[in-house]
Amino acid sequence: MQSTILVADDEKHIVQLVKLYLANDGFHVETAADGQQALEKARRLRPDLVVLDLMMPRVDGWEVCRRLRKESNVPIIMLTARSDDVDKIVGLELGADDYVVKPFNPRELVARVKAVLRRTQTTPDQDVTIDVGDIHIDPARREVRLSGAPVQLRAKEFDLLLALAQEHGRVVTRESLLTRVWGYTYIGDSRTVDVHVTWLRDKLGQSTAQIQTVRGLGYKLVAPDTETGS
Repeated sequence: MQSTILVADDEKHIVQLVKLYLANDGFHVETAADGQQALEKARRLRPDLVVLDLMMPRVDGWEVCRRLRKESNVPIIMLTARSDDVDKIVGLELGADDYVVKPFNPRELVARVKAVLRRTQTTPDQDVTIDVGDIHIDPARREVRLSGAPVQLRAKEFDLLLALAQEHGRVVTRESLLTRVWGYTYIGDSRTVDVHVTWLRDKLGQSTAQIQTVRGLGYKLVAPDTETGS
């Protein structure tokens, strides 16, 4: 089935360029010229992914992302004209799945769109649930329960927890997590993993399972029954 991508940016030449490259790769592309239009089209069309510029008239990208996250788990890739870490962290904190700094290579954006879609779309082998301590993970439904109570996770947080749970008791390097969760290598940006681990630890609270830091390597998810054998 053809995936629908909503591209929201007030710069017409960027929209046209992105639309051309995505369409040539087989995607159906819808566009929006401002934040309000982006919200209306996202709600009406229910796209498979949103490419969202931060600096747009009427409603900015941060607010669009915040509102969409309250309504759905649609994957969001943010476009920013600045490379400031603050912009990236705020975007991720609001629930964005990825970010691209302008100017960008349209081929790289297409690659990132594909990577995000691969991570968020259910595959047949996701039918098996995973239990680590009192954490229950249902990959097919993308649901997490802690001692039976639902835990609300952002898309990236869920993917990170799933990657750690699939290797529970074993160390998973930051590089491996970047590849498995983000879909490609973030050169020199492994702090992305650290930030998401911090958020995950906060949301898992008093769980019997813990995400342990292995200095210089990465992380591992352990429960009382796996700690001694790790």
